[in-house]
This record gives sequence, structure tokens and C-alpha cells, in this order.
Amino acid sequence: MQVLIAADPDGGGTIRPVGGPTTRVGDLAEAVRELEAAARPRWVWADARRIYPALLARGVRLSRCHDVTLTEGLLLGADGRYGEPRSAEAAYARLRGLPVPEDRAELAEAAQASLFEPEDTGPAGPDVAEIDLLSEAYDDQLGRIVRTAHPGRFRLLVAAESAGALIAAEMGHDGMPWREDAHDELLTELLGPRPVHGMRPSKLQALADEISAAFGHPVNPDSPQQIVKAFKGAGIAIPSARSRVLASVEHPGVAPLLAYKELARLYSFHGWVWADQWVRGNRFRAEYVVAGVVSGRWATSGGGALQIPKVMRRVVVADDGWTLVVADAAQLEPRVLAAMAGDGGLARAAGEIDLYAALAQAFGGERDSAKIAMLSAMYGGTSGDAPKLLAVMRQRFPQAYTFVEDAARAGEEGRLVRSWLGRTCPQPSARWRELVSGPDGARAARDRGRFTRNFVVQATAAEWALTLMAVLRGRLPDPARLVFFQHDEVMVHCPLDLAGEVRAAVGGAAEEATRLLFGRTPVRFPMEAVAVGRYADAK
Repeated sequence: MQVLIAADPDGGGTIRPVGGPTTRVGDLAEAVRELEAAARPRWVWADARRIYPALLARGVRLSRCHDVTLTEGLLLGADGRYGEPRSAEAAYARLRGLPVPEDRAELAEAAQASLFEPEDTGPAGPDVAEIDLLSEAYDDQLGRIVRTAHPGRFRLLVAAESAGALIAAEMGHDGMPWREDAHDELLTELLGPRPVHGMRPSKLQALADEISAAFGHPVNPDSPQQIVKAFKGAGIAIPSARSRVLASVEHPGVAPLLAYKELARLYSFHGWVWADQWVRGNRFRAEYVVAGVVSGRWATSGGGALQIPKVMRRVVVADDGWTLVVADAAQLEPRVLAAMAGDGGLARAAGEIDLYAALAQAFGGERDSAKIAMLSAMYGGTSGDAPKLLAVMRQRFPQAYTFVEDAARAGEEGRLVRSWLGRTCPQPSARWRELVSGPDGARAARDRGRFTRNFVVQATAAEWALTLMAVLRGRLPDPARLVFFQHDEVMVHCPLDLAGEVRAAVGGAAEEATRLLFGRTPVRFPMEAVAVGRYADAK
């Protein structure tokens, strides 16, 4: 059963079963709660971010949905039109031959800018009831999904992407456990007491004084220009003030500068002001963006949940009587390549827990060499020992090597490549076509080839992880909750007595995600889950 749903600003809304009558309700949350309990339909809405947070605030959780905006983005990409407006209003306007409105700011900002993207265009939205607009857009999307190259796979992609919309909203609502007192203690330990507005913490100021003393005159360590100028005055020319550049320089100001940069970043991105904005009730509540990156990986529109420094994991602490179940997939991308390429030798190695150790024999018994070869194949590495090791890979694992080489060649030629389920890379931009036809054309072609080479693997890895989460969400015993997701890592917050059940659910979800994507395959996707009291203890 599919049910269209549109919300009004006053808490009411409209509900229409597909093929059925339209019902206006004064309390949308209560109406949805009752229908969810009775029929568990697939809810069809324009954009989860416009409706699901309000339902969650009323205690309403849904089992499944079809997100028209996310699906439109996938279908546009499949047609080689990545970057065009993807809202439900835009989908309806295209269908009706009307002027296509631009996406709302939050949708436009979610798209990742790159050399390969077109520019956004479009005027204002169509004047039609949202439920009618939604109905036509949904029907059209179902027809377009059938016409994709692999409809069964694409349906799974749409379902997983839409499930991701539910999960992202739920994680933002539930929040990741974050002990505010432990956070303050950690910041005080590393930086000194919280300073007054406009002043540096005491330990940062001490490092700034040490830096100025090393150069013999005041230097603002927050100013890259002053740092470069200070080194020039000391007879040392540096191209920038980046940490990796400074690390290669011998000067008494380097050590305090590097220490300052590390602590200043912590202060800026996860300090007291950050906590005031993003931590409430001992919960870190980030704003996740599903498919915020062209490969399908998630991003955040606030809070920096995907860049939590390791030192900050000390303050991610389970509630009393609860635990954190943390799991990540081992060597996910090489395993994905083995499954997609159907390379028997690589698949056999990927049947082991440590894929690189299983491959070591092919590379003179060196695990590190096996790792370099695999990463070079997927990312287009050519420096150091990479060419020699790639030659070994080409000989020993020809199908896997050819798979990524074909993707790279397609990119160099300006063609599109697709993930296993059908996510499509952005089409070349007009700027890229200008570059590729000019004197730097070979370099521009190689750059896009490296992008497409990795896209087919990374995007499929993102699909596996998203499918894993969708399956896991349905397997978790109440009141266990998914509270964190990052690329190939998940975290569940649950009562202590449910830890064993949750760990089993993680392992089962990994197996089911593998089966859903690749069918019967010898490739293993190990997902070892551990139960810990705080995040730092999981590593």
C-alpha cells in the first residue's frame, strides 16, 4: 500500500492512498500514526526534511517511504542530467512542460560542486495543490524506474536512498550520546578554561606567544599570510602555511605552530561555541544530508558529524544502563570491486577477514604492497612502487583491473559511468569540455578518468552501506536506535541487555545487504560489532 502525504504549516495536511480518495486532516501526525499502525504503508512525500522531523517530534516513526526529491535526483543522473532541479515541484513542471523552478536553498547547497557539474537554472514553482503535484510526479517516477538499464537494481537503490532519508531524520532527532560535562572537562584539559568572547583559551595563547618568540616579533598564527612572511623573514621560503608544508621545515617556530593549528581546529570546530549550538540534553544532534556527495555518500549541513576528531570520541558515552554497539566494514571498497568485477582470484581473497593479508602472496608476501596495489587501482595512483605493483595486479587479477580501467577510460572520453545499482556520475561540464580540447586536455581527461575510476567503486560501497543501514534499522529491537553513520561505520545506542541481539542484527544485516546487492558471491563483507561504554573504546 502506497499513501501520498502532504503537510500544512498549521499541523494539518492531506493524505491520499494511491488510487484512492483524498482526505484532509486537522492533525496530520495523529492521522499518520493511526494509518502506520494499521497498514504500515509506503509513505510517498516530496522531501523527508519537510515533513518527517515534525512527525518524529510527535513520537511518530514510519517503517518506509518513497522520497520524490531523492528519487528525482537519481533518475536525472541516470538520464545524464545530474544537477538539474530535483524537487517534486521541478519534477512536475518538467512533466507538464512548465517552467522548471529552482531547488530550495537547502537542496542546492546539498549538491557537491565539482568540475563535472552543470549550472542550476529555473524560475518559480507551479501553482497546483501539492498532493496532486506529488501524485503525478510519483507515477512518472515509477515509469522511469522501469526504463532504467537494470530496473530491479534501481528499485533497490531508490528504496535504500529513501530509507536513508528516514534514518538521517531519526539520527538528528534522537542524537548521539554526548556527555556535556565530559566535553567541557576535555576542552579545559586541552585548551584551558573557557575564555571570554574574543579571547583565545590560555593554552592557545601560550603557544601563540611561543611562536612569536621563536621569530623574534609578533606573529598571528591564525594568519597564513603572516606565517609565510615570518618564515621568509627567517630566510625560509614556503609555498603555504599548511601543516604538511610546515612539517618539512626546520625552525624553532614549527613545533608550536603545528601544536597551535591542531588545538585551534579543535577549538573552532568542536569547542564550547560548537557545543552550545549542536549539543542539547547530552545529545549531539547533527543535520545529515543523504547523498550529499556525488558518490552517494552522506554529508552534513551542520555540526560536522562526519569529522569528529578521535580525541572527541572520549565524550561519546552511553547512558547509564545502556551501551554503544559500534561496527565498521573491513576493507569495504576492495571487496566491492571483487564482487562487481567477478574476478575469481580477488573474490577468493575477499572471502577472508583480512583481504590484504590474503593477497600478500601475489605481491611477494608483502601485505603493504597488496594494499598499495589495490588502492592504486581504485584511485589511479602512479607514484612510488604503484606502477610495478599494478603490473602484478593486471596479471594476477585481470578482471578487477580491467573493470576500473574501463571506468577510467569512459571518464577520459567524457562518457558516464554507473554504480552497481545505477547511481550515475555527473556529466562533464562545459568547462571540462573546453579544457579537454585545449593544451591541457590530456591532464583534464586523466583527472576525470581518476574520478570515474573511483566513482564506480565508491558509489557502490556507499550503496552497500546504505542498504546495510536500511536492513539494520528494521532488525533493531526497540528501544535500540541508530545514532551515528559514517561511510562504512554504524553506531547503535541500546540497553545493555540487548547488546548481544544488536550485535547479531548488525552481522545479519551485513549478510543481507551483500545478498541484496550481489546475490550469491564468495566475497565476504565482515562487520564485527563491539559493545562499549564510550566510543573511544571501540578502536
